[in-house]
Amino acid sequence: MLSVIFLGGGGAAAWLMSTAGVQTESTPEAADIAQGEDLYREYCAACHGADLEGQPDWRSAGPDGVLPAPPHDETGHTWHHPDGVLFDYTKLGGKAALALQGVEFESGMPGFGDQLSDAEIWNIIAYIQSTWPERQRAIQAERSADQRQQEGN
Repeated sequence: MLSVIFLGGGGAAAWLMSTAGVQTESTPEAADIAQGEDLYREYCAACHGADLEGQPDWRSAGPDGVLPAPPHDETGHTWHHPDGVLFDYTKLGGKAALALQGVEFESGMPGFGDQLSDAEIWNIIAYIQSTWPERQRAIQAERSADQRQQEGN
């Protein structure tokens, strides 16, 4: 899950750094990190690893052209993206989230919007964020605040 970041193409990378998205619910004031961890283990760990380590060689596309699931710990780039991007990519899936922005990209990230509520997705994101060192949390929080400001939230 949250393969925010099965990305290889320049257009896809540009979108992920942008503020565009369909985020249907703003970042909640409080999140249930314990529930997020449980949901992560159920929905995300099979691809992204029990310890958020991602799949081997996650930066190199496989024979099908799809990148393996990246890590969600500080060694990956999940923390480089604002909350809204993480939410949209998780809810819609990589290909659909990017297609809304006019970017065609084969992503291995499925959408979980039909399996998880918005609150559950936010709880998973909060759990992942809770594992990052302070430096990564601070950088990511600033990017999320910038995104919210640009969107007028």
